[in-house]
Amino acid sequence: MTAFRMPSLGADMDKATLVEWLKQPGEAIKRGDIIAVVETVKGAIEIEAFEEGVLDRHAVTPGESVLVGTTLAFIRNENDEGTSTKAVVPPEDITPAINRKPETEKSGAIEMISSNASRTAHVVGERKVSPVARKRAAEAGVDIARISSGEDGIIGLAQVNAFIETGEAEQKERTLTQDAPPKTEKPSLNLDVMRKAIGDAMTKSKREVPHYYVASTINCTALKSWLEVQNAKRTVTERLLYVAPLIKAVARALKETPNLNGFFTEGAFHPSTRIHVGVAASLRGEGLIAPAIHDTDELGVDDCMKGLRDLVTRVRTGRIRGSELSNPTVTISILGEDTADSVTPVIYPPQVAIIGCGAIVQRPWVVAEGAVEPRQVMTVTVAADHRASDGRTAARFLRTLDKLLQAPEAL
Repeated sequence: MTAFRMPSLGADMDKATLVEWLKQPGEAIKRGDIIAVVETVKGAIEIEAFEEGVLDRHAVTPGESVLVGTTLAFIRNENDEGTSTKAVVPPEDITPAINRKPETEKSGAIEMISSNASRTAHVVGERKVSPVARKRAAEAGVDIARISSGEDGIIGLAQVNAFIETGEAEQKERTLTQDAPPKTEKPSLNLDVMRKAIGDAMTKSKREVPHYYVASTINCTALKSWLEVQNAKRTVTERLLYVAPLIKAVARALKETPNLNGFFTEGAFHPSTRIHVGVAASLRGEGLIAPAIHDTDELGVDDCMKGLRDLVTRVRTGRIRGSELSNPTVTISILGEDTADSVTPVIYPPQVAIIGCGAIVQRPWVVAEGAVEPRQVMTVTVAADHRASDGRTAARFLRTLDKLLQAPEAL
C-alpha cells in the first residue's frame, strides 16, 4: 500500500484545497493519470499519479484544506496481499487536514478559477458542484441544474464533460437562452491571497538564499534574422517566437554549467541529471506561475515552441499539472517585446538559479575594426545561489548561451 501525498507545487504554495476526485476507490491507475484537482492560491492544479495500481481509498474529502505532504489517498499495488479496502491505517500515516471547514476566502489568483467560485463544491438544490465543473459549464453555456451528479452526489468535471459531449447541452441551451437576459459582468478578482503568498515566498528566498547576480548583453541579430527566414516558410500557426530557441539555448548552456541546475535541500546542493526549464508565465489579471517544459535539452526548437504554446494555453484555462510545478530544475523569466531592457529576478527555492531575459532592443554595437552599427541585443541576468556556485559559473553560462545564440540553426 502506497500513500499518495499532496506534492509540493512551489515555494509560494504550501497548502491546497481538494476540489474534486477524478478517480474513485477500486479504479485502476496508470502512471500519469490525473487523480484529483486541487485549488491553490494560483488556481486549479491537476494532480497526477506516479505509479500504477488500484486506488484503495481516499483519505481527504473535497473541501478540506491540506498541507504539502498530506496523505490524500492510498494506492494498492500488485505486491499488496488481499483486495480489501478496509485495512486499518495508523493515524500517524495521515497528516491532519489544516482546516476541516471549507474556506470562504477567494484564492485571489486568476481567471483559471472564476472569481465567484468558492474552494468547495457549491450546492445546487440538493446536489454539490465542484468549482472546476462550474467553470467548465459556464464556458460551454450549460445550465448546471440539468446535469446529473456522480455516485458521490457531486457534479464534477467528468459529469459536465459527458453532458457536453452528448450534444444534448447545445440543443437544450439554445432553446433556453433564446430570450435569456444578458449576462452580468463578473466581479473583480481579489488578488490579496495570491500576492501575499508570492511576497512571503520571495521574502524568504531573499532572506535565506545568498543571491549573487551576473549579467551580460547578447547580440541577438543572428537569432532574429534566422527566425525571419524560418517563419517566412511557415504558416501562421507554425511560426516560431524567439522564446523557443532561447529556451532551448538556455537548456543546452545548463548542460555545460550543471551547478546552476538542481535543488538546494537538506543543507546541500543536489544537481539534477535532467533539465526541466520552468517558464514564468503571467496569469490573467496579475501574478506569475512557472510550469516546466520537461527534458528541455532533448527537445528541438519546434518541440519547445509546441510545449510553450501548450503550457500557456493550459495556464489560461486552469489545467496545469502538479508535476509541471513541482519539478522545474531552473526557471527562465522572459519579459518579452516592448517591455524593459533587463530584469533582476529572485530565485524560486529550492532551485538554485533563475535566468532573467530583458526585451530584445536595437542598440549601437561595436563591430569589426571599431565600427559602430545597430544590432538587436538582449540583456540576460543570472541570479544564482552562492551555496551551489560562484560568479564564474554564471559567467561561463552566459558565454555559452551567447555562443549558441550566434548559430541558432544548430540548436
